Amino acid sequence: MDSDGTHEARGTHASPVPRPAGPPEVPAMPPLPPRAPGTPPPPDGSAFLTWLRAPRPEAAPGVWRFGHRPRPAEEPEEIPTRQLLSGALIAFLVGWLIWSLLQNGYLGTWWWVPFDLIVPDAWRGGDSDLGETGTFIVYQGYELLVALAIMIGAARLGRWGEVWRRFVTPRFRRPETQEVRTTPEDDPAQWNELRAAGAPDAAERLAAEARAGLMRDVDHARILRAWQGVRTGRHSLAGFSGAVLKDGAAACLHPSGERDLPARLARHDLVTGQVRLGTTVDDARNPYTYRGTGLALGPDLLGTSLVAVGPAGSGKTGTVVRPLAESLCLHALAGRAAVVVVGAAGAGLGPADAYDVVVRIGNQESEYDLDLYGGAGDPDEAAAVLAEALVGDLADPHPGSDSRRSTTVLAQLLGPFRAVHGRFPSVPELRQLLDGAPGPFAALRQGLQEAGQESLLRELDARERQMGQPGDVGGVLGDRVALLDRPAFAGFFDTSGQSRPFTLKALDHPVRVRIDLPQRGHADASKMLARLVLAQFTASVAVREDRSLFACLLLDDATGVVTPEAVRGIQRLRSGNAGVVLTLRTLDDVARPLRGPLLGATGCRMALSGLTPWDGQDFAEVWGKEWTEARDVTDRQIIAETPAGKAVHMLRRVITGKAPTARAVTVRQVERERWSASELAHAVPAGHAVLSLTDVKGEHAPPLLVDLRN
Repeated sequence: MDSDGTHEARGTHASPVPRPAGPPEVPAMPPLPPRAPGTPPPPDGSAFLTWLRAPRPEAAPGVWRFGHRPRPAEEPEEIPTRQLLSGALIAFLVGWLIWSLLQNGYLGTWWWVPFDLIVPDAWRGGDSDLGETGTFIVYQGYELLVALAIMIGAARLGRWGEVWRRFVTPRFRRPETQEVRTTPEDDPAQWNELRAAGAPDAAERLAAEARAGLMRDVDHARILRAWQGVRTGRHSLAGFSGAVLKDGAAACLHPSGERDLPARLARHDLVTGQVRLGTTVDDARNPYTYRGTGLALGPDLLGTSLVAVGPAGSGKTGTVVRPLAESLCLHALAGRAAVVVVGAAGAGLGPADAYDVVVRIGNQESEYDLDLYGGAGDPDEAAAVLAEALVGDLADPHPGSDSRRSTTVLAQLLGPFRAVHGRFPSVPELRQLLDGAPGPFAALRQGLQEAGQESLLRELDARERQMGQPGDVGGVLGDRVALLDRPAFAGFFDTSGQSRPFTLKALDHPVRVRIDLPQRGHADASKMLARLVLAQFTASVAVREDRSLFACLLLDDATGVVTPEAVRGIQRLRSGNAGVVLTLRTLDDVARPLRGPLLGATGCRMALSGLTPWDGQDFAEVWGKEWTEARDVTDRQIIAETPAGKAVHMLRRVITGKAPTARAVTVRQVERERWSASELAHAVPAGHAVLSLTDVKGEHAPPLLVDLRN
């Protein structure tokens, strides 16, 4: 149970596993409200308990649920400020005028009739039973009641209550806190589910750790993940209880031994699994229920995949990829997710200490290598993935050929080589075979003859006959492999067992991986390697045994990566509890026939500021249209027929300088684009983005204007 759901990722972790030098720092929690003078300081665990007990109501997709206050679905009709204040003032003046007229007798004495009918005769006059003082109080009291009635009527007519709520109440409203009152039955810090299942000692140990400030958000999420394993029957209750009683909040640790990341830049909530990216702008184009709310993403949305398009400097890496990578690394430490982050070296995708495996392709100091064949044991499977990486971006690798022939050509070489050598060929060996070097072919033939592999020998003979024939794709494949057979990559993609290759088959475990691509001087090779990682990812997650672990690939700069097979692979990820995040500088980096299918295959689509109108047109088409209310205002000149009317019109024209007109308003329902190409190109401010969302359950949010800086 010490490694529940977090056991060794098939040799992908460093040896020895790096451990933190000291106790990890407690993650930043929401600030507590200021204490009143004289109150004792809160206990050490109050910050964590306040965070844990904060309200997280159900909300629409993408809403930051931590401390969220739901808003009505429709915007209430609000009176303009000028009209509201003028109406309130006029109502007050009318009420004051009526009271003055009553007091001075200009409206008669009829308002004293109720007084005469109700008050006894003995209470009236100076010689009444109440005396002069009592009589004065009775008369003044009645006048006060009448004045109050007039004031109430004026307040209702002048909407004084709305004035108070809009302009006075906010000045005296106290800052809201995230702390809520809970009962022992629904207090998440009491771990009542464990108590009900027969583990009261473990529940009490965890509750004590939380009160003492020894538990953090990652610990809470990790232990909940381990408890889910107990509920599903994958682990025993006794093993779980023993681990908790032994280690407390540090039970069921990630294999790295870490309980948090070295640093956090974004706001995270591991109870809901969300990371906050920004704030939905209070704009008329956003639905009212979203305006002013936090915008957050989690595995429920990333499971439908995300594509973000924006020019260089628009914030794709810093405001989108980096927070998502940070969030998924926290999920991995909690045993919930496996994440692979791919980008250029030095792209700012997080420190190396935040990852378990860092593959620096082209850097001879890299501790890890990348498995060129994705850990596949079947030559046909390895050939399919490698062919996608080498020539998947070519719609037609050779005139008159089929793209599937590339897979066949590679399989004709990989199968015989593996049968003879017990491994797949290295990059130099594969290049020699594709170029038709006589020595390697003769050695393969001899080895197959000695092993009696007649079927594989026929495969090799077929490859020899096809070499040099019109339509043979071997030359194209050889040219692409030559991009990896460079001195900068010497020692990489080794298949002899002398290096530590990382394979994406390890995504069965909560592993954190960062792959740095050598873009300087090797742009084509970097694109090919990015396609390789994407192809291996889509192939690996489809055959995972444990799909309760969310797997995600973050590909910073997917230029040249989107291929027909990649789009088909992205479409299959949702059923495997996996997703990808792709960023592009422009949709022109994707072949025109694939732009629509790519936007259709991803459930979350983001257009950042600085988009071109041509890219905006593709987003406008995929977001579609909506019915909206349009108002047509027409000014019609008024023609006077009488001499008096003509004189009045002439006077108005002299004063205003305009002819008298009558305004006609026509309201009609029209269908218009949610966001037009022109609006996306010119109306999205810097640091903002327009984002549409779809979760794995099918619920969706329309395009939202989001401020990524707040």
